[in-house]
Formats: sequence, structure tokens, C-alpha cells
Amino acid sequence: MKNDEVDGLVPRWRDSGMPSDLIAGLELSKRTSRLDMLFQEAIKAELAGLGLTYAEFDILAALARAEPPHAMKPSELSKALFLTSGGTSNVLQRLTAAGYVERAADPGDARSRWVRLTPEGLKVAETALGLAGKANSEVMAGVPEETVRRAADALREILVALGRRRVR
Repeated sequence: MKNDEVDGLVPRWRDSGMPSDLIAGLELSKRTSRLDMLFQEAIKAELAGLGLTYAEFDILAALARAEPPHAMKPSELSKALFLTSGGTSNVLQRLTAAGYVERAADPGDARSRWVRLTPEGLKVAETALGLAGKANSEVMAGVPEETVRRAADALREILVALGRRRVR
């Protein structure tokens, strides 16, 4: 197996007296951060031509994947995308101003509102999803699907074991 950038850090961690379980956790954390950065950089480069931020893309993509009329409540978007309610609200304001989403009252609950894609928003979302898929494929080019599947399954196992822990 070839070494990566993280392998260069391990001897220093060992020499400093860190226990092996902490080193393994740090390796996992550093590698997942590096992968996330590679994916996000590639996707952001593709989205730049559409004038979208990554957060805007994430919300448009979630709405596009929702059943027609491609609508969700802001709280559902926050939960599905691991965003704060304030962050979601800011992004929704920008998407509304751009004409990609519209807000509508919930006839069943006067306290609640729906966010749905406009026809233009759906077009932009579909284009962005295609570009993001291309970017993901380019990042993963040369990595066997079986390797990706094993890594994804191992990460799921870790997340299930961690449960719904939140950072304080």
C-alpha cells in the first residue's frame, strides 16, 4: 500500500506518546477532511460557472431530489443537510432573491412555510447536479468502485457506532 500525506504525520504523533487509538482517530479525521476538501474543491470549481456557492447547490440539490413539487420545509432542509437554521435561512434568502426558490405558506400549519423550486431553480439544480456528478467522477477516477464501497461501508459503521453525537 502506498503512503499518503497523513502517513507523514504518524511518526510525530507516535513519538509524542499519543496512544494508538488516538492516532487511528486522527488518521481517520485527517483523511476524511482531505477527501471532503477534494470533493468540495472540484464541485465548487464546476459551480462557479453557475454563480452558485456550495451551500446554495446543496439546498437546490435537496429540493430537486424531493418529490414534485420539489418542496421541503426549512427545518427539513437543515436536518437533511446538517446545516444550522440560521445558515439555511441565509442561503434561502439568496436563492429566493435569485428566483430559484419561493416560499409558500403551509395550509396545514400557519406557523410553518414551504420552500419549493421555481421552474428556473429546477433547471439550475439539474445542471448543477450533472456538474457535481462529473466533478465527483473526476475526483474518484482510478479508484476501484470496490475500494470506494468498502470505505463508504466502513465510514457508515463508524457513524452508526457514534450515533447522534454532537460536538459541544
